[in-house]
Amino acid sequence: MFIDYGIPYLTLYAFSTENWKRPPTEVLGLFSLMVDFLDKGVSFALEHGIRFQALGHMEELPPPLQKVVSHAVEATRGCNRLTASVCLNYGARAEMLHVIRGLVLKGVPASDITEAMINAGLYTAGMPDPDLIIRTGGEQRLSNFLLWQAAYAEFYFTDTLWPDFDRNEIQKALENYSSRQRRFGAIK
Repeated sequence: MFIDYGIPYLTLYAFSTENWKRPPTEVLGLFSLMVDFLDKGVSFALEHGIRFQALGHMEELPPPLQKVVSHAVEATRGCNRLTASVCLNYGARAEMLHVIRGLVLKGVPASDITEAMINAGLYTAGMPDPDLIIRTGGEQRLSNFLLWQAAYAEFYFTDTLWPDFDRNEIQKALENYSSRQRRFGAIK
């Protein structure tokens, strides 16, 4: 659906680092759904030019999920119409720790650390920061999602649950976004 609007990047939050606190049966159920979705989604992605990538700590996920994620990433590597990033075992604070620890291990003095260095170490390195973050289900918080990257993102909150977020809901969100004047800190 998003591809029909010429959106080049879409990032979805599928499983956070905090989701491990849910009951084990629920976590296993979510992983099972993800395996099924990704397994079936590869042919759709290839047909529509969607490149798949995963953001987060994959090594902590169950092997069947790691396998299907790896296959989806490899199979769609050459697609370039839309990059769909799925955050799996992702948390923005964990991402920042990953970046900081990487810079420390490289011996970079604190006074030499730049925004460019941090951007280069993020899971989203090479991607633009989000212009619009859509939060479904009536929640009005970021929930540890792309905290660094969201610095100048516009937000759209809706009571609609994600499974019901259809073409009509996308249209409403994009119309709302297009009516805004983005200033990036400057007065216009």
